[in-house]
Amino acid sequence: MSNEPNPTPARVTMKDIALRAGVSQSTVSFVLNGNEDMRISEETRARVMDAVAELGYRPRGAGRPARDEASRVIGLMVDEIATSPFAAISIEGVQETAWKHNAIVEVVMTGGNRDYEATALRKWAADGVAGIVYASILTRKVAPPDALARHRAVLLNCYDAERRYTSVVPAERRGGEMATRQLIAAGHRKIAFITGENWMEASDQRLEGYERALRQANIPVDPNLIVEGNFLPSGGRTATLRLLDGPVRPDAIFCANDLMAVGCYEALKERGERVGATMAVMGYDDQEIAQHLSPALSTVLLPHREMGNWCAEWLLSPSEGAGLQERLECPVVLRESHMRG
Repeated sequence: MSNEPNPTPARVTMKDIALRAGVSQSTVSFVLNGNEDMRISEETRARVMDAVAELGYRPRGAGRPARDEASRVIGLMVDEIATSPFAAISIEGVQETAWKHNAIVEVVMTGGNRDYEATALRKWAADGVAGIVYASILTRKVAPPDALARHRAVLLNCYDAERRYTSVVPAERRGGEMATRQLIAAGHRKIAFITGENWMEASDQRLEGYERALRQANIPVDPNLIVEGNFLPSGGRTATLRLLDGPVRPDAIFCANDLMAVGCYEALKERGERVGATMAVMGYDDQEIAQHLSPALSTVLLPHREMGNWCAEWLLSPSEGAGLQERLECPVVLRESHMRG
């Protein structure tokens, strides 16, 4: 058995409430916000509120100041929103902490356009904002616009090479290491890894964590068990079939994200394998689909909400100077798929 302490339970979210109540997340949102215009039955409202009480959900709005009391403004500049569910989660994290400090958040999506960034920064300079969060949808090195230096600023899910700015990123290597340790603790020794696209830092760092955990357990890193994927279900399926046809049969497959795990499940079922019995599977990201796979997918939580919280807290509270890089833990979320049958 593993001697690792149990990870800190993840914060209860509206997604958890929706799953427990058997309704959509939109329904939960309307019920919690007291929207009486929607035709939601009293029975459904009661189910949602029962789930809230049972899970101990604390609404994001708890403790918000009255609108006329909010005085400070944070500008949040992000390159993309629609391409990933994680941008919205980060924005919510910034907003909920900003409210606690009587501040509001203005968000712009720039698409990485330098002219757009410059225009937004000029507007925020004229407004005298309290600070700016400069965010990237992909964890990566960035070259922030020069005008950002005129503001109190923090980088979210990215960093600058010169360390002019404080930044917060996920502890991806640690996440990959801890997930692999859980597979080892479950008795697996031939653990395969399906990478993401190799140009992405997250893919490389998750692979490094996997290799580090194997070495610490005195398990050789076998190149036959490392196959390139593409962060999509199609890549997970193709890579899994390659592993099953390869010279070394794995007893567990660690996918570098949950979408590839979906394709991995598909390939395993095509070959008559049973996830969680004849083959263990681990994902990464804890996207909503992970809870709905059968069996439910063990995975790693990306702390996007916590990173957003951290950025707002850093901007609005007395804090250290620029140059700090904070790496937030990526806790393992254990369900059924990683176990040995």
